[in-house]
Amino acid sequence: MTSSRARGRPRDERSGAAIIQAATELVVENGYAATSIGAVAARAGVGKDTVYRRWSGKPELVYEAVFTSSDTADLPDTGTLDGDVTVVVQSLVEEFSTPAAASALPGLLADFAATPELRATIRSRFLQPAKERLITVFDRAEQRGETGADLPVDLVLDTLAGAVFFHLGVIGEHPAPDLARRIAGIVTKGIEAR
Repeated sequence: MTSSRARGRPRDERSGAAIIQAATELVVENGYAATSIGAVAARAGVGKDTVYRRWSGKPELVYEAVFTSSDTADLPDTGTLDGDVTVVVQSLVEEFSTPAAASALPGLLADFAATPELRATIRSRFLQPAKERLITVFDRAEQRGETGADLPVDLVLDTLAGAVFFHLGVIGEHPAPDLARRIAGIVTKGIEAR
């Protein structure tokens, strides 16, 4: 008889949360370059092997710690595409406005540029699942007649994230209270069914 239970020790979600918190705190306190897996493990009260069992290294860990909170938020269902997209963009604005994001972004971008395998990992492990999750928002909009069936959802999502990334991460603007609504309005007006 075979067991459906996974081999090895089950993953301790408390240690995972402690590692994420430690990584976020250290990036804010010391910057991305000075943050190490050893320091994260020590702060989280775990061994380095525990960190490496879940993350391939510092870039993947820091990316998950700093840039995935919007990926797990409840999907918005405001009844309109503009309302839903505004909620999605607002979560990105909040994520990119944190001190951890400001500290992590330059180093992460340098690591992504230098390591194609890392880009592929981030794309497959984090970005693609997040996009697939958000397709529901656009499927509902299509059912309401707000968009056409041929909408390039991947490109729309890249446009939304790119606008937030460029405005906050590259230019370093402080987000105006209505930034999410303005970005959402520009994009949804451009993709509405005609």
